Formats: sequence, C-alpha cells, structure tokens
Amino acid sequence: MLGDAPLVAIIPAADLARAKAYYTDVLGLKLTESSPQGDLSFECGGTEFGIYETPSGGQAAHTLASWKVTDLDAEMAALRAKGVAFEDYDLPGLKTVDGVVEADGMRAAWFKDSEGNILCLNERTSG
Repeated sequence: MLGDAPLVAIIPAADLARAKAYYTDVLGLKLTESSPQGDLSFECGGTEFGIYETPSGGQAAHTLASWKVTDLDAEMAALRAKGVAFEDYDLPGLKTVDGVVEADGMRAAWFKDSEGNILCLNERTSG
C-alpha cells in the first residue's frame, strides 16, 4: 500500500515569493509547478517536494529535509559561494567543525533556508 506510493515532503514558508527565489536562485532547484493557490513544487534527484505559504513557516526546530550528496565539501563550497551559512552545533553527541559533523559512516552539514527552515546535506563515507 503506502510502501509503493511516492512520498512528497512539504516545506512551510512564511513568504512564498522569497522562498521561491531562494530555492531556485540560491539552491539551483528546478521549479516544476506553481499552483493557482501559490503552492510550489520542485524537482531534485528524481524526487519532488512542495512549498506552501503559512504564517508558521520556519518555526520548526528540527531538520525538515536532507539531500544525499556524494561530495559534501564541494556542495558546501558551492552553497557558501551563494551566501549560504552553515550552522555550528555543540550538543551531546553532535559537534560540528566548520559546519560539518562526522559520525557512524556519514558526514553532514545543516543550513537554514530563507524562511528559517533547517535543511541538511548528508554524505555517506562508508557502508
């Protein structure tokens, strides 16, 4: 049943026009649909996700989406060149160095979109 159905993530935005510009211009994603209600759909890596406008956009204190990348350093450099700032964390079990955490066969880095949503880049280093 649901195991055979595609899953589409939905990300909230307080300002849909600002989010649209960020996801297309800064992240370089392909906008595939803009509904009459203003909802947006983007394609990346053969999957899609949506963005909708809501006053509560950007208020989640956790990661909303993560991209599986093959070269974390290159992706971070490209995003930094476009003004993206990566988060630094110093929590029990999670400490970043220059925005990157390394643990259990993976490397990851987090950043916030134009709305304050937390997004992640994740690279497997083994397994």
